[in-house]
Amino acid sequence: MIPGRPPARPGSVPEPDPTADQATKDAMSNATTVSPAHSASTASTLITNIASLVTNDPSLGDGSPLGLVQDAAVVIEGDRVVWTGDQSKAPATDNRVDAGGRAVLPGFVDSHSHLVFAGDRTQEFNARMSGRPYSAGGIRTTVAATRAASDEELEANLTRYLREALRQGTTTFETKSGYGLTVEDEARALRIAAAHTDEVTFLGAHIVSPDHAEDPASYVALVTGEMLDACAPYARWIDVFCEKGAFDGDQARAILTAGRARGLHPRIHANQLSYGPGVQLAVELDAASADHCTHLTDADVDALAGSRTVATLLPGAEFSTRAAWPDARRLLDAGVTVALSTDCNPGSSFTSSVPFCVALAVRDMGMTPDEAVWSATAGGAAALRRTDIGRLVPGAYADLTLLDAPSHVHLAYRPGVPLVSGVWRRGERVV
Repeated sequence: MIPGRPPARPGSVPEPDPTADQATKDAMSNATTVSPAHSASTASTLITNIASLVTNDPSLGDGSPLGLVQDAAVVIEGDRVVWTGDQSKAPATDNRVDAGGRAVLPGFVDSHSHLVFAGDRTQEFNARMSGRPYSAGGIRTTVAATRAASDEELEANLTRYLREALRQGTTTFETKSGYGLTVEDEARALRIAAAHTDEVTFLGAHIVSPDHAEDPASYVALVTGEMLDACAPYARWIDVFCEKGAFDGDQARAILTAGRARGLHPRIHANQLSYGPGVQLAVELDAASADHCTHLTDADVDALAGSRTVATLLPGAEFSTRAAWPDARRLLDAGVTVALSTDCNPGSSFTSSVPFCVALAVRDMGMTPDEAVWSATAGGAAALRRTDIGRLVPGAYADLTLLDAPSHVHLAYRPGVPLVSGVWRRGERVV
């Protein structure tokens, strides 16, 4: 097991899918197989000569949560993994790729980002880092730029950052609305995002719209009514920024409850800037994740530890604002499931690099390299309630990241170095 991480509790991490679980039960000599659910004409590819393979299946390899297999191989057929194990036992395939003694791990799962926006906030960041006062509007600055942008401009910006993230090993991402704050602008943001990912989140409750600054209750009514009606068809999730200056606990509960009634599952920005009700509300509503989790009471930690809600930590935000770091060690030692994500947004965390966040988590948040990599892959999948990503086992999607290094530890050991030398997404090599 990962040092310092208690054994998983029932419900703390999604259970493996039945097909993969049966395959692992039948494993022999650190290898697993599953009958491919693809036509006979589907080509198979063997990736061999892998120095170290992160499977995130503790029944494999060294028995740790990472399921590390040394001198390993992976077989892909179609968009799925169909075999993993010792390369000496690999089956025959149509194609072969030599990993050259490098490490392979699941593609990163970035479960928290804000990528549908226009403009940037360079001046705001520069002033903050220079210790100068700055009176621009923060999120409202981005709202104004986003409302003024065309659909084509917003989509071009989105795809630019998606390509950037893909080059750094991210194969699954969640992204949110929240920079429109009108019915039309929130709906178009989600429509644009939904063309690129299934993990789309309605965040009309990012802040109270400037149009309703004098009457926050009317904006909550809009978010839970007409705006929700327009946005729900494009989204899987609903989110709210539960914080002083944004939405209080009662408002957040009303918004998330309304979303759940429309079939959207809750997630929540919780306890980022101060102690507050966000984490407790997340657990109460069985939210998939409580994101940020910087200011936590013992009761908050206990609540997370006894729930299915994942604590998603976003170290890019603390790096970019010089705020206090979340205490990942405290959460892990309590048995909380932790995810790591970028929070990529133009104001407080303008990075698309999961490897950078892994390095920050190890250096400043008390995580081990193993824990950080698990949290950026399987942890992100748990925050999206997915078992078909974040793992390299038969039946999972063939989302793989190849590092120009012999071990996943190099992600923290060599911070800032572009180590990703290959990426497969749904079985296709894209980098």
